[in-house]
Amino acid sequence: MKGLKVVRLFVFLLLVISIAACSTPTAAPTAKPAEPTKAPVAAEPTKAPAAEPTAVPAAKDVTLVLGSWRVDDAEAWANILEAFHAKYPNITVKFDPTNPPDYNATLRTQLETGNAPDLFFVRSFATGRELFDAGYIASLKDLPGLSDAISAASNAPWATDKGEPYAVPIAAVSHGIYYNQDLFEKNGIAIPKTWEELMAAAEKLKAAGVTPFANGTKDAWDINEVVMMTLLPNLVGGLDGRMAYLNGERCFNDAAMVAAFQEIKDMTPYLPEGFTALTYYDSQQLFVQGKAAMMFDGSWSISGFEKDAPDFKWSVFAAPPPAGKDQYISFHMDAAIGMNAASKNPEAARTFLTWLESVEFAEMFGNEIPGFFPVSNTQPQLKDPVAAAFLSFNTQAKGTDIRFVWEKLLAAPSGQVDAYTAMNNAVIAVLKGEQDPQQAADSLQTALAGWYEPAKTCKK
Repeated sequence: MKGLKVVRLFVFLLLVISIAACSTPTAAPTAKPAEPTKAPVAAEPTKAPAAEPTAVPAAKDVTLVLGSWRVDDAEAWANILEAFHAKYPNITVKFDPTNPPDYNATLRTQLETGNAPDLFFVRSFATGRELFDAGYIASLKDLPGLSDAISAASNAPWATDKGEPYAVPIAAVSHGIYYNQDLFEKNGIAIPKTWEELMAAAEKLKAAGVTPFANGTKDAWDINEVVMMTLLPNLVGGLDGRMAYLNGERCFNDAAMVAAFQEIKDMTPYLPEGFTALTYYDSQQLFVQGKAAMMFDGSWSISGFEKDAPDFKWSVFAAPPPAGKDQYISFHMDAAIGMNAASKNPEAARTFLTWLESVEFAEMFGNEIPGFFPVSNTQPQLKDPVAAAFLSFNTQAKGTDIRFVWEKLLAAPSGQVDAYTAMNNAVIAVLKGEQDPQQAADSLQTALAGWYEPAKTCKK
């Protein structure tokens, strides 16, 4: 029950601050939006911000390497790191990103061979915790100001069960559907408010010779993480529904899960021709070139789309629920930065980590990389209108929740199949016509019943 309380607190606090911080733009992105928007933070809204901690500068000139899965953000991080260097001129931090699908395996190999960067992005929950438990990530229990600058709820995805932190949280991300406003207007389509309206819009676009959705499956994580886990909160009932699965009150093949797989099947006729051969990048290019009207994607893609500068108006809308159901949003605690336990420059690395708690960093990060929402107790002014559109989802929805399998279900015992892999396989099987929605849900339940105790005794 303690884990449930922490998760409920985390989601509640994110929603409270999101409501206070968001506006609701409907226009396509522009270079100079009229009004800035505050970022969501996971902090007590009545609590006065604590004084920023003073980092102890390194005693000599040092160079640190920062690893990341965000290749697209190299220029933005160059600007951020330049600001850090200006404040600490004896410390140089070099940004060294890895292609996102390869990041976990590459980092693990680097750590095992002693070639890992001094600092690196850490994924939330089990993936990051596994590296900490293996001794690869240094404890931050004595990092100055961490508990004051960032709330307990926001720190929780990067802390042990006893609350020992091992990374500084920097970002939450949102999920939604990017859409070509020009194509919608040309075909007389309004933003869909229900799943049924979304499918009707897709049918109308297809009849007009337009590919409705750009998503493909060659990079299998896309259809699972960006599509399936965007749909799930609406079908299972957000946080409360997800916790019912984790607690064994619902089985993973119940009617709600079958309905989620049914929506995947519903989408199949509206995916691009040859979608099984399309990479995530291919899908993005279909959208920005105006060859597909919509794409399920996350707020992390805002910068990439803006750099591609589509020659049409575009924005985002929330994935709609089935008629009669409440709206829930996947708003996920995404990234933190940790320190390599074997770093040869721990003093300088801790100085950088302490700087990540500052107002200066939150302000730069939120605006240099729109769509990654700072989670510190500070409330920087964000200027990007598409980022504001994503934040508006939280205001309009009944609730928000993290990605379905992230808590407790990402790691499985040796010889067993984790929930991410099982769900990914089932989604692909439905798209290929190899399983119907019920069979897909049954395969997920069977995989989890092999090792996850609540799934073994869940209520049918």
